[in-house]
Amino acid sequence: MDLILNSISLPIIAGVVCLFIPGRFKGIFEAVGIVITFITFIITVLLFGIPYSSGFFLQDNLSRFIVLGIGLFGFLIALYSIGYMKGRPKLKEYYSYFLITIGASIGAVLSNHIILLLVFWGILGLTLYLLVGLGGPEASGTAKKTFIMIGGSDVLMILGLSIVWFLGRSFIMSDILITIKGGMSTVAFICLAIAAFTKAGVMPFHTWVPDCAEKAPIPVVALLPASLDKLVGIYLLGRISMDMFIMNKAMGQVLMISGGFTIIAAVMMAMVQHDFRRLLGYHAVSQVGYMVLGIGTGSAIGIAGGLFHMLNNVIYKSCLFLGCGAVRQKTGTTDMDKLGGLSAFMPVTFVTFLIAALSISGVPPLNGFVSKWMIYQGIVELGKNGDSLWILWLVIAMFGSALTLASFVKLIHAVFMGRREDKTAVKEVTPAMWVPMVVLASLCVVFGVLAFIVPLNNYIFPAVPGVLFTGMLSPSLVTMMLLLGVGLGLVIYLISNLKSIRQDSQSYIGGEILTAENRVTGKDFYLTIKDFKILKILYNAAEKKLFDIYELFKHFIFFTIGILSYLHSGLLPSYVSWVVAGLMILLVVLMKEFN
Repeated sequence: MDLILNSISLPIIAGVVCLFIPGRFKGIFEAVGIVITFITFIITVLLFGIPYSSGFFLQDNLSRFIVLGIGLFGFLIALYSIGYMKGRPKLKEYYSYFLITIGASIGAVLSNHIILLLVFWGILGLTLYLLVGLGGPEASGTAKKTFIMIGGSDVLMILGLSIVWFLGRSFIMSDILITIKGGMSTVAFICLAIAAFTKAGVMPFHTWVPDCAEKAPIPVVALLPASLDKLVGIYLLGRISMDMFIMNKAMGQVLMISGGFTIIAAVMMAMVQHDFRRLLGYHAVSQVGYMVLGIGTGSAIGIAGGLFHMLNNVIYKSCLFLGCGAVRQKTGTTDMDKLGGLSAFMPVTFVTFLIAALSISGVPPLNGFVSKWMIYQGIVELGKNGDSLWILWLVIAMFGSALTLASFVKLIHAVFMGRREDKTAVKEVTPAMWVPMVVLASLCVVFGVLAFIVPLNNYIFPAVPGVLFTGMLSPSLVTMMLLLGVGLGLVIYLISNLKSIRQDSQSYIGGEILTAENRVTGKDFYLTIKDFKILKILYNAAEKKLFDIYELFKHFIFFTIGILSYLHSGLLPSYVSWVVAGLMILLVVLMKEFN
């Protein structure tokens, strides 16, 4: 119990204390951030092997590896922030909100009491708003949008948990098990699912994610939309789907439809982006679709794949955003048309980014391949159980991986390959920034090659018992085949290059020198897909924000706020009249109950 309280209270108290430290002390906030997040990470390591259950907190096989992930990613992002945030304004506020977010995230995952969960969940919504707002004036609109969308889903979460309490007659989440049948249980599950969807960024509740990716400070994006929000959001979805509700086929189909649509729609949006950060933001949305799809299968292998993909996504997506931040710091831009040729100047950033990009694309032997393979097999299990739509879900999942790889080919070519027209000197970032990227890229490899030895047997399988691999090929066999092919290709390459090769400083197309005007950047490589008639209509609608829930309901929201502001007049007789009216309504409801 003491370790649990320390893991939550230590970063929160340190974050509050930071607000009262004078800003003139140089380096104090960075030191507090590193020390506190490191101690918190050590505490989460010690917590990992200690099961605990009470009326307030629950440390079980599902929550323990997520808490460990929060501790690790919090420390890595704090380390990265030393280099990226150096010299930027409002460092006191940044590290304060950062630390409070770490503690509240651990608290939300370990909460076993409905009220306690809502408290920590609300704190996370507030710190997300504050952290995004640190991006400056251009981020203020995004911060407001994020706050309203997360706040709106929080209202549904309160409604859902209220129904859960009414049906389960308990505030203790581990004591609640509700069969989804009838209206109230269905409404409760959908409300909680929407709260999880919005937090994690599932379509159509996703639009705050790419906006944050583009406007918020890169460490904030790597910490929240790419990491903690995914862990907390999918944790909630997994908790309600596996432990609090007995799922039925209809709700499983709802999850799979949401997941499948998110995979394809988000990756299609990513393919036509010009901004480095916004492209990664849409990929962060697309990958959540795989998690929801896996959980929606209802099979042990599919759920395990969804949870493993949640963990893998946090690893490679954080690495990608940190690489993006490194490029932005050294070049001053994330416009892909202004980048190129950075692999020679930033080799560590390039290699780590390439590993993460291959991982998110599901290329073996990296971790993204293993978790996607598990989801594929969970979908195959649906077919064995008589679901006629299983082939559709499988095609969507595999096609989404192909499109992901295609868009990252575009991105890597535009940013790291090709010719660099800007002759300004560029060099690799400091160790404080590249060490976290190396750690995350290494985890992509370790969690792929040693998937069964390290993450699955220790983290995932204990949370989802009864997992069995099916199908003709195993991930290990596919990995060995790939390594064999790479080895043969390397041998052929070395043999063919034994003779000397003429080198030239010029680039040629059809025998003519490639000029700056004809330089291929990769930015416009896939824009031809916008010319397809149906896709053109959809892309135009997306550009007009016709699919943005926030934009569609913004005027209604502000109209409602205006009415409430008018009613909130500050006059005591007005408040008394509202109290009396509320009491009369409660009286009528109670009279009907007794009758």
